[in-house]
Amino acid sequence: MNLFDLTGEVAVCIGAGGALAGAIAEGFAQAGAAVAVVDLRLEAAEARAHSITAQGGKAKAFQANAMEKESLQRAHDAIVAALGAPTILLNAAGGNDPKTTVTPDNPFEAIPFENWRRNFDLNLAAGALLPCQVFGPGMVARGKGSIINIASVSAHIPLSRVVSYSAAKAGVVSLTQFLAREWATKGVRVNSITPGFFPADQNRALLFNPDGSPTERTRAIWGHTPMNRFGEPRELVGAAIFLASRRASGFVTGADIRVDGGFLCQTI
Repeated sequence: MNLFDLTGEVAVCIGAGGALAGAIAEGFAQAGAAVAVVDLRLEAAEARAHSITAQGGKAKAFQANAMEKESLQRAHDAIVAALGAPTILLNAAGGNDPKTTVTPDNPFEAIPFENWRRNFDLNLAAGALLPCQVFGPGMVARGKGSIINIASVSAHIPLSRVVSYSAAKAGVVSLTQFLAREWATKGVRVNSITPGFFPADQNRALLFNPDGSPTERTRAIWGHTPMNRFGEPRELVGAAIFLASRRASGFVTGADIRVDGGFLCQTI
């Protein structure tokens, strides 16, 4: 028996046009799942779906704005028609609004409330709440499903500067545990993954100088990470497949799996 075989599963991967969720979507496909690649940017979703099919997997791209419930519902209906009823949901929409970042020129008390609220809409509502409301009930009705929310190390120890993002991600962990309890007897498991630091296009300028050398923030991150490096997207795949597989993690719900190079273990 292969504990990590996802054959027959339909995995919805929201935000899979990006690097991290995209790597997980490819991992799901390699494990045998049919993958719905969902992203706000249809071209990014199509590129990821093409990459999966080029490797022999099954995937189809769908456009959706995860901040709008109606848009997610349309994607849900299209996915069911094209691939079948979803049994796995990966929620990876998110990001940080620069106007909520605390700096000497933008102290905490000056953060515009509309930007703070948008960060919560993006990371908590779009990143967990709305997709769970749209895709969760069908899983509950069928008595089968695994939901995986992407949290952050900043949900556990608020990082300097990114106060709104940290608070929203803490909400993702809390919502994960709430739904895990609510749906535990209904065949639906809800867990989260806490990534450490993984460079992506949106944060690369903060982590590396134009000449490719690490910035002071990167040196601080590495100094707080026992493995003394950043993570690579492929290193999230194993944890995601474990949580997606009923054979491998059938008694796991409400858990938060840290993939952080030891970041949250480090003190002094």
